Amino acid sequence: MARKRFGQHFLHERGVIDRILAAVNADARDRMVEIGPGEGALTDPLLERLDRLSVIEIDRDLAARWEARAAERDGLEVIAGDALKIDYGALAERRAGPLRLVGNLPYNISSPLLFALLKSTAPIIDMHFMLQKEVVDRMVAAPGSRDYGRLSVTIAARAEASLLFDVGPGAFRPPPKVMSAVVRLVPRTPAYVIDDVRMFDRVVTAAFGQRRKTLRNALKPFLDAEAIAACGVEPVERAEQLAAADFARLANAAARTMSDSD
Repeated sequence: MARKRFGQHFLHERGVIDRILAAVNADARDRMVEIGPGEGALTDPLLERLDRLSVIEIDRDLAARWEARAAERDGLEVIAGDALKIDYGALAERRAGPLRLVGNLPYNISSPLLFALLKSTAPIIDMHFMLQKEVVDRMVAAPGSRDYGRLSVTIAARAEASLLFDVGPGAFRPPPKVMSAVVRLVPRTPAYVIDDVRMFDRVVTAAFGQRRKTLRNALKPFLDAEAIAACGVEPVERAEQLAAADFARLANAAARTMSDSD
């Protein structure tokens, strides 16, 4: 039975499952990690394709069920715990190589988990996640669009995000009240340099903190109008008009300013 406090909606529609499996295109040797196996809609077919699969499950009853299954099935590793608190670097080390992540993510943890994974230094090849469509739209949004925001910039600075397909409520039990979508994330090194990742995140957060403010006002704690203009950005622009590369230049300038003032 799905538990509301974990935001559980179990995938059951065969056509959607097959499309996700085709998108993932798992190889037997992949170091695959499934976040939230639930009742096994993706887990069982993945186990048919993989030599080994790690699953992370926060629901103690479901985790116990998977642990019982693992006792009878070689190659299934069960990690009982919160996906937000897992050390993915240590997991990659234990699995002896970079990870591939997949999962139907509970809506209540999707954004925090994405931020955590993208900021992690763990080696990750790619991620295929089912998420609330609204979140996916924000992830893949372009500068100037209605959905563009902090999540869009954070993603763009660290990964290539692709919306694969939408999924209706009827594919789940119980049906959610919103549309879902499957997204592919491929971590990458951006074409631009970010000198201080923490400063980058602080600048992006400040810029989008009050969207109606111009950059001149939003970034006062970091840069004055002249310094913003020196980065090739108009101080009267607003955050949603800037690409991730623009934020990288602003953050690098802010990092230098802070360093000079120490």
